[in-house]
Amino acid sequence: MAAQRRTLMHSHQSWTDDLPLCQLCGVGAAPNCVYGPDGKSTQSHPNEDCHFRFSTDCCFLYGVFNGYDGSRVANFVSQCLTAELLLGQLNSTHSDTDIRRILTQAFDVVEKSYFETIDDALAEKANLQAQLPEGVPFHQLPSQFHKIAERLKALEQEVSGGATAVVALILSNKLYIANVGTNRALLCKCTPDRQNQVIQIGRAHTTDNEEELARLTQLGLDPARLRQTGLIAGQSSLRRIGDYKVKFSYTDIDVLSAAKSKPIIAEPEIHGGQTLEGVTGFLLLMSEGLIRALEAAHGPDQANQEMVAMVAAELAQQSSLEAVAQSVVERVKRLHHDAYASGRQRAPHCSRHEDMTLLIRTINYPLSDGSLTPTQGGRIYPVSVPYSNSQSTSKTSVTLSLVMPCQGTLTNGTNTASTLEGGTPTPGQSPTATLQSTNTQTQSSSSSSGDGSLFRQRGSQAAQPDETGRVPPYVDFTQFYRMWGTEHSEGPGQGVLGPQ
Repeated sequence: MAAQRRTLMHSHQSWTDDLPLCQLCGVGAAPNCVYGPDGKSTQSHPNEDCHFRFSTDCCFLYGVFNGYDGSRVANFVSQCLTAELLLGQLNSTHSDTDIRRILTQAFDVVEKSYFETIDDALAEKANLQAQLPEGVPFHQLPSQFHKIAERLKALEQEVSGGATAVVALILSNKLYIANVGTNRALLCKCTPDRQNQVIQIGRAHTTDNEEELARLTQLGLDPARLRQTGLIAGQSSLRRIGDYKVKFSYTDIDVLSAAKSKPIIAEPEIHGGQTLEGVTGFLLLMSEGLIRALEAAHGPDQANQEMVAMVAAELAQQSSLEAVAQSVVERVKRLHHDAYASGRQRAPHCSRHEDMTLLIRTINYPLSDGSLTPTQGGRIYPVSVPYSNSQSTSKTSVTLSLVMPCQGTLTNGTNTASTLEGGTPTPGQSPTATLQSTNTQTQSSSSSSGDGSLFRQRGSQAAQPDETGRVPPYVDFTQFYRMWGTEHSEGPGQGVLGPQ
């Protein structure tokens, strides 16, 4: 069995290739990069993220996996977890308790299966280490031990690494989220009073999570030391799959050495089932790299709201979920790069980013037909820049209107797994809404800050071209030009910006 799992782990093909992909979701991705002094980006390591999105007769299953120190664990988990959940284990008669038990067992079995695949390599590694002289660093070993040292390095690459995971299951129109680590699940739903609520389901398993610290405190660890340490064996996550060092040799890690039992676990935190009956909205599964890139560029306070705003804006324009997800990832990548290139306050946080993956699953949410453009009377507005955020260092702030294809106001939700009881907009309604942030001083609404309107009002009919073939602009930058000139002018005739 272990040999079969090793074959599966190294195979370029997967039995999951034959499973039907869900057509109600799209996935976007971008590789990691490091910016050089000239602003150009280079990829620092092969991509380590992976995902799945399957639809069967009884359920829908989605997952985003963030690997580190290689993609082996993430790929293995994405294949084997599917086998533990989609081969008859789930059916509509199961209770919420049954589902949570099955999900927990699946993660446990998958991690044990992974460690079985590296048993032989770990045994060989221990045998070779016993042949080396004690206390002598690799670079000081006599020549007769060089081959052993080279083999040990190869074995270490083979067995190292781990993964974090966020998995979503929709069964009998109920949503279940299973999270291990630092990926994130967001749910945007339209409520009966036409509000769009952003709900973060669960919290990252880091030293900022008080519940995680309480769990580790019960094992005999010092929460103050854990907070001060932050990263444990190079990772911020206190729950992870694989990573044999923190699972089997945690007593050799100073901050974990006092633990009564394994402190770093692969047990998922499960939320659900949450009914999706009557809910209109979308679900987002995001890898840690995507979250960190957006937070690095604009600060963490409004990352969830900004992500939902970008998705909603793309849904209003794109007719393909795949295009929506990829466009949002590219937007985040561009925002991150621009923050680095600006040299301003957020630039030191944006010198690099990890692999980014976004999975979008719509829930009774209409897609654009792709036929409307801003000059045809469609309510489609640019959302790339600028975004209002509390970390902005610019004195010139222009609030941007965001029109979403679902009626109401977007408010900051709670970090809970509350039951979803939402209404569906009446058929035939024009589903438009604006974005409003409740925990920052700057708000985005259908009218801009200042004494003028950022977006010129126009009727439902398409703008007609004049004698030159041009249509009136739908964005008025007069106020921006005036403020820019006032702020940046250093003398007569300087700081002039805008049409001459």
